[in-house]
Amino acid sequence: MSWLVPFAEVGARPVLVCLPQAGSGCGVFSSWQDSLDDVTVVGVALPGREHRFLDLMPATFADVVAEIVAALVATVPAGRSMVLFGHSFGGLLGYEVARALPHTHTPDALVVAASRPPHLSGRAAGSMGDGDGAEVFANLLSAKELDDDLRELVLEILEQDAELSGTYTDPGGAPVPCPLHAWGGESDELVTAAHLAGWASYAGASFHTRRFPGGHDFCLALPAEVRALFSPSRQGV
Repeated sequence: MSWLVPFAEVGARPVLVCLPQAGSGCGVFSSWQDSLDDVTVVGVALPGREHRFLDLMPATFADVVAEIVAALVATVPAGRSMVLFGHSFGGLLGYEVARALPHTHTPDALVVAASRPPHLSGRAAGSMGDGDGAEVFANLLSAKELDDDLRELVLEILEQDAELSGTYTDPGGAPVPCPLHAWGGESDELVTAAHLAGWASYAGASFHTRRFPGGHDFCLALPAEVRALFSPSRQGV
């Protein structure tokens, strides 16, 4: 199954690549396409959810990154204006994808939303992969209206993503080749302002932080803010 789900034809438009949070699928970004009619929104489809329910997750975080990079290179034309947007766990994936993409596909920007920096990820205390961290993230489900079957399914996916997160190794401050934007929710108890500031050491070209009203899922209603990050000089290449 494909690792990418374009919500419109790529054509000659800029591309917004959306990487979902742990336990979620890229379908949460499908409505963004209606708000961004001059951009193609492309969701990253991780195994074990949505149309990839029966697909197995690769063994390591690095394997997943390699699959996503290969799919993007095959789908997005070289030189095309592209922004990577990662939510929570997806932000960490986005960081590694930005570093691994060839120079022909260097993003205009990387947004890490509600995401802890690499040195606090993997098996670091409080992260998803430290053994107990998944329980903290699972508590987010208590505030959502889910029936028992769906809640159990999401928990299974969370556990799978936690295992994958545990295979991640911090590259020691390796910078991304594009502007880095760390966004957070003002009432997010999982990812604080200090966590956002921690991304500064992974920035190359420039670093920006911004906080919005809301909690850990604040970013699911921000397509207009993301649209402003595309480089006009590279659109329609």
